[in-house]
Amino acid sequence: MDLGLKGKVAAITGGSRGIGRSIAHGLADEGCRVAICARGREQLESTAAELREKGAEVVAVPADVTTKAGIQSFADAALAAFGRIDVLVNNAGGGGAPTFLETTDQQWEAAFDLTLWPAVRLSRILVPGMRDQGGGVILMISSIYGREWGGRPAYMTVKAAENSLAKAMAHELAPHNIRVNSIAPGSILFPGGSWDRRCQEDPEGMARFVQADMPLGRFGRPEEVANVVVFLASERASLVVGACVNVDGCQSRSLI
Repeated sequence: MDLGLKGKVAAITGGSRGIGRSIAHGLADEGCRVAICARGREQLESTAAELREKGAEVVAVPADVTTKAGIQSFADAALAAFGRIDVLVNNAGGGGAPTFLETTDQQWEAAFDLTLWPAVRLSRILVPGMRDQGGGVILMISSIYGREWGGRPAYMTVKAAENSLAKAMAHELAPHNIRVNSIAPGSILFPGGSWDRRCQEDPEGMARFVQADMPLGRFGRPEEVANVVVFLASERASLVVGACVNVDGCQSRSLI
């Protein structure tokens, strides 16, 4: 199936590892030119090299998207290199302590600064260009724990806010042919990620977690999330607007 993405430009925050890295690879495989950013320069350059090895055009920008300056530097570099952005994937996110009472003001602020504010600010920078060029796609990488209870309180809060942001933007921007959706992964395992660390620290506990919560009997893989992102970025998903799509192997329990 031709997804019609060849030559499009995609910008991905948190694009150096895990889900973001797989999204960059998935979009590059469909012929997109790709801009990625992350705070860690070494891993960022490693991912950029992987993409270039397969022939992709890549701009890799070391940037801290928790700051206004970092967000602006990423947008400026991507636009300077490619002249436009057709697909924005707001992937950076996380934060918070295990319980409400343990979560400090600083941790609450950090969760918002890493997850919600980058999605707001980068979208706000890029939407005028998408509108002027006749359309675009914005995707939020949220979580099943933005749809139902589970996980750290600050994490749930910012992910729920990201889902709400996507819905509000979708209604406002649909008349401009800008499609906005969110994707809600379940527990995704990749080297260096939080689930990988937990599996190493407590393999028996994680085995019980998988048995109790994962009908497929395994964690998800980053490329399984990326496959859905690539589809939603394409014109094949032209009627999918304002949706939140679970990618979780039936891990979630919500009826909606």
